[in-house]
Amino acid sequence: MALRDRLIAAALDHVPFDGWSRKALERGAGDLDLGPADVLRAFPGGMADAADHFADWSDRRMLSELAKVDLDALKVRERVALGVRLRLEMNAPYREAMRRLLSFLAMPQNAPLAARMTWRTCDHIWHAAGDRAADFNHYTKRGLLAPVYTSTILYWLSDSSDGFADTWGYLDRRLADVLKIPMYKAKAEQALGRLPSPLGFLKRLKAATNRHRPGPVA
Repeated sequence: MALRDRLIAAALDHVPFDGWSRKALERGAGDLDLGPADVLRAFPGGMADAADHFADWSDRRMLSELAKVDLDALKVRERVALGVRLRLEMNAPYREAMRRLLSFLAMPQNAPLAARMTWRTCDHIWHAAGDRAADFNHYTKRGLLAPVYTSTILYWLSDSSDGFADTWGYLDRRLADVLKIPMYKAKAEQALGRLPSPLGFLKRLKAATNRHRPGPVA
C-alpha cells in the first residue's frame, strides 16, 4: 500500500503533461529512484489499477480529515457536503490530473470502473455521515449522491472563484434539492435506474474534459 501511495502521489505531477498513462507513472517512479519494474509490481492491472488506487487514496485522505471533525454537531446534509468538499479540496493541487483522469474514465471500457469508484466514494461519505442503513435506503442515499458528486466535480474543474466558493454553493443547492423528503423516493428510484448504464454520463464527462484539456507542452 505504501509503495502504491508514493507512486500515485509522485505520478500526479506528470499526469497533466503525459496524461493518465504508464509514462506518467514511470516518470513518477523515477522521481522516487524507482524503475518500471516497481511500477509493474505496484500496478499489475495497468492504468485502470492505478486509477482505482488513486480513488482509494483520495477516499482514505478524505476520511482521515473527516475523523478530525465533530460531525455530531452538524446536520446530516452538512456532513455529506463536507465529505464532498474535503474530497475535492485535498485534490485541488492535482486538479489538472483529475481532469485527465476523467478523460481516461470516459473511455467506454472504463465505464464499470468509473461507476465502481463513484459508488465507493459515495458509500464512504454516507458512512462517515452516520448512515448505517442496510435496507433500500442504503442504496437510495448513495444513488442520490452519485450524480451530485460527479456533477460537482465537473463544476469544480471549471470554477475560477475565490476558494471555489461557487462550487460549494452549487453543491449545497444540489444537495438541498435531491434530499428533499417529499421527492426522496422518486428521485432515488430514478437515480438507481440510471446506475447500471453510466455511459451517458461518461460521454458528457469526456466532452467536458476535452474542452478543458491543456495544449501541448513545449
